[in-house]
Amino acid sequence: MSDCTYYAPQGGLPPQSTLLSGRAVFTEAYAVIPKDVMTDIVTSLLPHWNKTRAWVLARPMSGFAETFSQYLMEVAPGGGSDRPEPDPQAQGVLFILEGELELTLGDETHKMCPGGYAYIPPGSSWSITNRGGAPVRFHWVRKAYEAVEGIAPPLPLVTNEQDVPPTPMPDTNGTWATTRFVDTSDIAHDMCVNIVTLKPGAVIPFTETHVMEHGLYVLEGKAAYRLNRDWVEVEAGDFMWLRAFCPQACYAGGPGNFRYLLYKDINRHPKLKL
Repeated sequence: MSDCTYYAPQGGLPPQSTLLSGRAVFTEAYAVIPKDVMTDIVTSLLPHWNKTRAWVLARPMSGFAETFSQYLMEVAPGGGSDRPEPDPQAQGVLFILEGELELTLGDETHKMCPGGYAYIPPGSSWSITNRGGAPVRFHWVRKAYEAVEGIAPPLPLVTNEQDVPPTPMPDTNGTWATTRFVDTSDIAHDMCVNIVTLKPGAVIPFTETHVMEHGLYVLEGKAAYRLNRDWVEVEAGDFMWLRAFCPQACYAGGPGNFRYLLYKDINRHPKLKL
């Protein structure tokens, strides 16, 4: 059983006394979806999913992020799906925030708890069931796999954050580290979902500007994040969506660690025709 604690939305609706002002923003370069936006009335239902709702955090949009979709799923006791993925070209990553999930992937069944990670290759046979007595909440990242002649798709992988040592970033004395669930130097992979951890006072010390798109879900803590021209404050439960080449940096002010789940596309030529 994992001893990790991650922020997961509970739904509900703010009281009528709440001010309308908030931190949600959508720009030409980035979006911030704060945790208080994830209410009951913005959830979606999905075909062939039982006792399940989803907060759709990102989806391909022309002129914005174009490579992935990301859902925050909530499956009630007894719920799940025998037909979760409608697209045979889609690969997926699951990351468990709260509760316990039974994942059947091919011929193997896995019990997943908080911190649990699963990579699901395109064309896989898989299903999900919540056999517990409480809701399970998890991220589901989907991307159409970009096949390359002569390179087989990655194999399935089920693990837990507790079993993956974080890799310190160079010249940071361990204050900035990345938990990499897959080997990103393996050219078979065209996406990755990592966990980034910054200790109090740690920074991303330059304004990253790169071709990769990002989805960032804050698992723990708070920080000031540079997005394009703006500094924004983010905290556990917030989601950030960055298009390619959006300048970005971060300062983790404390008092605890700042940690986020990070999606990016990797290891492929940019498409020359849309």
